[in-house]
Amino acid sequence: MTLAKAGDTVKVHYTGTLDDGTIFDSSEEREPLEFQLGEGQVIPGFEDAVVGMNVGDIKTTRISSEEAYGLHDEDMVLTVPREQFPPNIEPELDQQLQLRQPDGSSFVVTIIDITEDNVTLDGNHPLAGEALTFTIQLVEIA
Repeated sequence: MTLAKAGDTVKVHYTGTLDDGTIFDSSEEREPLEFQLGEGQVIPGFEDAVVGMNVGDIKTTRISSEEAYGLHDEDMVLTVPREQFPPNIEPELDQQLQLRQPDGSSFVVTIIDITEDNVTLDGNHPLAGEALTFTIQLVEIA
């Protein structure tokens, strides 16, 4: 049998859950996820779990937040005055916005709190600080 190794392109089906059992993502109703091992195309812990699997293998693995989307960084949470929002945007909780930095790059923030005077934005990935459990089935090694 061929084991998945760095450099291989693999296809996997997966279901990702949080510690409370909530499913946050799954490929069950889609095509399998395809990526190349060793290229950093998926979170490190997910990639590490696939290495050494055979086609047809199913594995469940828990990935720490450090090996997933990182720890939640309070420095990426920013409260801004509401009047700094463009007049055409009515802030809503959990709304995602794309902000442009002075160097031209952009990043996504999520509105996590709204008061009469301020809006709090979180630039962390929504799953930052979360341990993730994945059930992974290796479908193909190319």
